[in-house]
Amino acid sequence: MIRLRWLAMVDLVNLQKAVEVENYALAAELRDEINKLEAESLAASANALVYENIQYAFRLGQKGRHKVFVYSGVICGMDPVCCISSSLRESACIDKLTRGSNQPFYQVLVDVHVDPDLLVAYVPEENLLAPDGPNKGRFDHPYLSFLFYGMDAAGDFIPIKQLREKYNRPRHEVPPIDEDA
Repeated sequence: MIRLRWLAMVDLVNLQKAVEVENYALAAELRDEINKLEAESLAASANALVYENIQYAFRLGQKGRHKVFVYSGVICGMDPVCCISSSLRESACIDKLTRGSNQPFYQVLVDVHVDPDLLVAYVPEENLLAPDGPNKGRFDHPYLSFLFYGMDAAGDFIPIKQLREKYNRPRHEVPPIDEDA
């Protein structure tokens, strides 16, 4: 978007020069180019607003299970839509998904006990299942201590501040149940 604004500013300067030397054909071309750039900039801004307010079904640190491959994982990142290259999209058959590429996608740390060869997966929202209840079972991954403080009472992980800030997500933590109450 910054590049579009810069190009529009350059075209404005050139437009002014074209008018000053009375080259109205060039001025008309530059005017049309500026209008096109402004429309592209407006469309990009509108798309950014849509993605800024997207509702995710999963939280950072939340445990989940892949619907097809059945491995368990922990959410460590999220994108409002599929952000992988078109060649990877094609090889992963993203367009054949029910919701296609226009749904949230999650970066998921995969439990090394389930699949030691797969550390991080990029999973569409429709292929993730949340646990039915608290899941405090064993989960191991070499990146856990870098991205999370520890586990909450529901068995989900508490993301570090930098991770929450990167995705503009609030801290979510289920407090321990007070047994003395």
